[in-house]
Amino acid sequence: MSEAVVVVDIGGTHARFAIAEVAGGRVVALGEATTLQTAQHASFQSAWEAFARREGGVPRSAAIAVAGPVRGEVIRFTNNPWLIRPALIGEKLDVDRHVLVNDFEAVGHAVAQADEGYFERLCGPDVPLPESGTISVIGPGTGLGVAHVWRGGGDYRVQATEGGHIDFAPLDRIEDAILARLRDRYRRVSIERIVAGPGIVDIYETLAGLEGRAVAALDDRTIWTLAMRGDDSLAAAAADRFCLSLGSVAGDLALAQGASGVVIAGGLGLRIRDSLVRSGFPERFVAKGRFENLMAAMPVKLITHPQPGLFGAAAAFARRYA
Repeated sequence: MSEAVVVVDIGGTHARFAIAEVAGGRVVALGEATTLQTAQHASFQSAWEAFARREGGVPRSAAIAVAGPVRGEVIRFTNNPWLIRPALIGEKLDVDRHVLVNDFEAVGHAVAQADEGYFERLCGPDVPLPESGTISVIGPGTGLGVAHVWRGGGDYRVQATEGGHIDFAPLDRIEDAILARLRDRYRRVSIERIVAGPGIVDIYETLAGLEGRAVAALDDRTIWTLAMRGDDSLAAAAADRFCLSLGSVAGDLALAQGASGVVIAGGLGLRIRDSLVRSGFPERFVAKGRFENLMAAMPVKLITHPQPGLFGAAAAFARRYA
């Protein structure tokens, strides 16, 4: 028998809500998502109540994914004023059962449970993700999410990590220049400074400096838009360089985690899907010296599920309760 659950994916700007059906430890169905602006609601509780009014009532079970660590007595968000006190979720939301997970842990659950049709080949053999072993999950967005999923014996486990904060390792003189630029501002430069959406600003401005070009100060959204439209050759070159670095990072993380498959996740991944294939991402992914044959035999996929955070939150709830 299935159970209905409210699923929520909370970021800095948006909170997405939906009703899911779960049974037997898996997601049976996910309803249409409702997106609320966090700036238009004083608290998570008031946004929850707004969604409940729209639905005419909601189930007394909740699965909540949040952008950031879920440890401690209070969860704070970077780009919105909401506070969540995990110990009070049941009382504030009037729910009997709930799970609270990191947003990228939720993506890991989505990778483990989504149908094969939601995975698109980026490089490597055109085969399904392995049913046993480790799958590295890497999500460039506002930051760089990293997790891994272990599957075996018909079961799986998700481990969220802070892998986005390992050191950046340049591989050529252009990446040397990007690192030098960032070192002027940061004592330590992590991969998230380059291989996350905002990182394209420093890539773009480094490339301009190498060419001796004066460019206007542009934000990351503008540069990505110019790159995707093909309106600016420098922006396009910056996007290609981003994809090269992402290929290197994905390969490094796969080696570190002992992966037998890799999934690229996140809204930015979907947005640049064509660039990933056309760029040097595949070549950089496999360029690991003595391990090139191992890397070339590894399937690398893009998850195309429209709401992996909501789906994954539902999957996390199903694993615990259904």
